[in-house]
Amino acid sequence: SLIPRHPRRMRRICVFAGSSKGARPDYADAARTLGFELVGRGLELVYGGGNIGLMGIVADAVLDRGGRVTGVIPERLADLEVAHREVSDLRIVDTMHERKAVMAELSDGFIALPGGIGTLEELFEAVTWNVLHIHDKPCGLLNVGGYYDGLLQFLRHTVDERFFKAKYFDRLAVEREPDRLLDRLVRHGE
Repeated sequence: SLIPRHPRRMRRICVFAGSSKGARPDYADAARTLGFELVGRGLELVYGGGNIGLMGIVADAVLDRGGRVTGVIPERLADLEVAHREVSDLRIVDTMHERKAVMAELSDGFIALPGGIGTLEELFEAVTWNVLHIHDKPCGLLNVGGYYDGLLQFLRHTVDERFFKAKYFDRLAVEREPDRLLDRLVRHGE
């Protein structure tokens, strides 16, 4: 069913992030800074519920500053990704589909930190739902050190080849710094 746009104050941001820290310390630094920025703006974190990799770093950063964190993790992954038991609200669900649906329902916007296939899949679903008018929640990429440059080049190619409309590509907020990305997402929500 279509989710109507409700003008509302941005309260919760869903962050998709790798279950690895990645190859460069810049990624962990950006995840930590994003967590601090969320708390500084009075925003809650919704994320995949793990305590490892970039997802664990962003959650710990929010918790360290006294912020609220909701983690959503499938039961099957609770042990594999080591569910973060210290989050404010840990929701264990049955499937990956349910995980994404719960995270989307709870969130007012989406950010992808560097990550792998799972992070991309979650981001693409959020963007697709935006394109299909299932929601009108802003989506953004935290392009740390140019991590997403290749993806952005490919997405421009999909626009050039008329498989993705430029107006939707242009709605994807892309920034290299967490504060700037949050500024753009919050502006979209106003």
